[in-house]
Amino acid sequence: MAFELAPELQRDCIELAQWPLSTVLLMNDSQYPWFILVPKVDGAREIIDLNEQQQQQFWQESKQLSELLMAVFTPEKLNVAALGNMVPQLHIHHIARFTHDVAWPKPVWGLHPAIPYTDEQLIGLKKALAL
Repeated sequence: MAFELAPELQRDCIELAQWPLSTVLLMNDSQYPWFILVPKVDGAREIIDLNEQQQQQFWQESKQLSELLMAVFTPEKLNVAALGNMVPQLHIHHIARFTHDVAWPKPVWGLHPAIPYTDEQLIGLKKALAL
């Protein structure tokens, strides 16, 4: 069986890049710089479902994404989490948080309706990230 991105992630996100192990996604909510890293491993639900080499690669890619977000956005806090309560496919959220964002200090999930990115915002974001 070939890897397929979970339908919820396909619906809610914009694909930004393909890295060696993972797909880099942007949550289509312009209120937060919210990125999701999904390893392209069929059936992976937990980090322990990856073999040792894949686990190391996944952590390296998470570190790479985290460093990129810190450099580009300079957030007060970078939230990194693998929850999977709503989407069981293994994925890690990377959310740049600011004391002035609309959800601070609460979690971003479901607090406010999403505001999709405009084409101009996406162009600017992709250019800033150089992905």
